[in-house]
Amino acid sequence: MDFDVIVIGGGPVGENVAWRTAAGGLSTAMIEKELVGGECSYWACMPSKALLRPGHALAAARRVQGVNAGSLDPAAVLARRTGFTSNWDDSGQVKWAESENITVIRGDGEVTGEREVTVGGDVHRARQAVVVCTGSVPKMPPLEGLADAPVWTSREATSAREVPDSLVVLGGGVVGVEMAQAWARLGSKVTLVVSGDRPLPRMEEFVGPLVVEGLQEDGVEVLLNARASAIAPGALTLQDGRVVHGSEILVATGRVPATKDGKPLTIDDSGLVSGVDGRWLYAAGDVTGRALLTHQGKYQARAVGTAILERSRGFEPKQWSAGQAWADHVAVPQVVFTDPEVAFVGHTAEEARKAGRDVRVVDLDIAVAGSSLHADGYHGRTRMVVDERTRTLVGVTFVGQDVSELLHSATVAIVGEVTVDRLWHAVPSYPTISEVWLRLLEAYGL
Repeated sequence: MDFDVIVIGGGPVGENVAWRTAAGGLSTAMIEKELVGGECSYWACMPSKALLRPGHALAAARRVQGVNAGSLDPAAVLARRTGFTSNWDDSGQVKWAESENITVIRGDGEVTGEREVTVGGDVHRARQAVVVCTGSVPKMPPLEGLADAPVWTSREATSAREVPDSLVVLGGGVVGVEMAQAWARLGSKVTLVVSGDRPLPRMEEFVGPLVVEGLQEDGVEVLLNARASAIAPGALTLQDGRVVHGSEILVATGRVPATKDGKPLTIDDSGLVSGVDGRWLYAAGDVTGRALLTHQGKYQARAVGTAILERSRGFEPKQWSAGQAWADHVAVPQVVFTDPEVAFVGHTAEEARKAGRDVRVVDLDIAVAGSSLHADGYHGRTRMVVDERTRTLVGVTFVGQDVSELLHSATVAIVGEVTVDRLWHAVPSYPTISEVWLRLLEAYGL
């Protein structure tokens, strides 16, 4: 069959591309080999946050004097998690796609020629564009015995039907710290093995230690500077000879693009894949390697869909238009949903300095009237990184309970290139945690 647009991958990224082109009047097919809705809906964002939220709610209640907090019901938490995945049934997502005039094709799509995609033995051709939205897959480390050991990846960690008696988590990235805390709060004895001196090493240096404190309060044993050398059923051997045991072992050592060679597809800001003649092959999401985050992939998808529509009408997407994913370079927001939460956007101070910026860093504890009302003994920290030449923000980090809702204001300030002088006039409501913005600006010297 021929279509105007063929999208390979039916996760949130592929869905957004397909929806945008179909809504613009282009006949669109979306190919998915597993579940329409993709990794985020069934094995990542949604189920992982569903596992985390009950523990966060209980911990928050216990931090307010006068609240008689109870305990978690693991079976009920798992059932609620399963509800968010529709019990791993994508019929609702397929129905939505079809209602938006998107043709859903089941199978493994492969680009086999110019504007040509083969699924099984069927060849489909695209008049306008082929868009690769195949996402990413777990990156498995070169450990002795790994091929023969039954281990969890992020999929098993978010879809498990029972709480393991004990769990070893290998990896100090987002998946590692979030799943360590989720299962610890549900009653598992958890050990987190981190190869470096802190988890979340790409974030500001104070982030990892604060997250470790939160994990340890929940009973997680955190092993730092601990490199694994071998794995066997129920046992992880470290390079120093120690052996860590667990009824399950979660390998959370990163992800790589879902391409044949694991390498990303390099794109321009409109999503065109580099090195391909004819301006017909696009990509969006994790497969590009730009920012392995669902919301950023959906943003790229909207840009790609817009660019395809504009080019089909003879126009070229301009910088700052909806057909250019400019924010990938300057304002990528991310939340780590541990307790304390980590909310970060833009560049770290180290990244900004390496890029040649003259920056000033403002660090503060989050200690305002709003935070003290939010939780007794509220403990949090924030950093604002300011470009001294332009007097605009280039990076902001918050660590603390419920700080994720502060992040979008920082994202808007960075994207809008708002100066600290103008930001002074954005008055935070009292008493909210957002008052920390005023304290940051005061500390800066306004």
